[in-house]
Amino acid sequence: MSRRRIYLLLTTAMALCLAAAIGLPELFPGLLSRTQEVVLVIGGLALGVVALLCWEPPAGESSPPAIRRRYVRELAATMTAYAVLLVLSFTLLKQVEGTALRAVLALLPVAPIALAVAAMVRYFRGVDELQQRIELEAVSLGSALLALLYLSGGLLQAADVIELPADAVMIWVFPLMCLSYGLAKFRIALRYR
Repeated sequence: MSRRRIYLLLTTAMALCLAAAIGLPELFPGLLSRTQEVVLVIGGLALGVVALLCWEPPAGESSPPAIRRRYVRELAATMTAYAVLLVLSFTLLKQVEGTALRAVLALLPVAPIALAVAAMVRYFRGVDELQQRIELEAVSLGSALLALLYLSGGLLQAADVIELPADAVMIWVFPLMCLSYGLAKFRIALRYR
């Protein structure tokens, strides 16, 4: 089986785990215990890290292999740390009373995300001009798509058509930004083949 097929299978399994962890409790309250939800999220994130390590660049990707390998290693490490700190944070928050300590525990998962952003910036700076152009267009288009999504959600909520909890909406900004960037990059990279 090729690395591309393995990557596709792992990515699909990751998406299914995360969708189950998010969707099943909403559709069928009480179906999953909190522990099962956490296991699905951790499993999904672990599959995502493994998929990231199996990733092969698409044809036309002009980043140097050494820079790409460093980027994948850094991203896998920071996403693993994020998953661990997220579970640790949620677990400890149930046991802590003080506001200051709760704030520190709640913000624990932000540190690995900041390191992931730094890895992205290093990657963008290490590639040639064509790849930088692709990355810039992907970030721009991804940001615009996410802004439209959130604007639409805000307008629908203001019109009392949907009800979205603010904490869930804010937590999903960065993952959705990464998803919209990835989809935009895939589409834009096809144009430069």
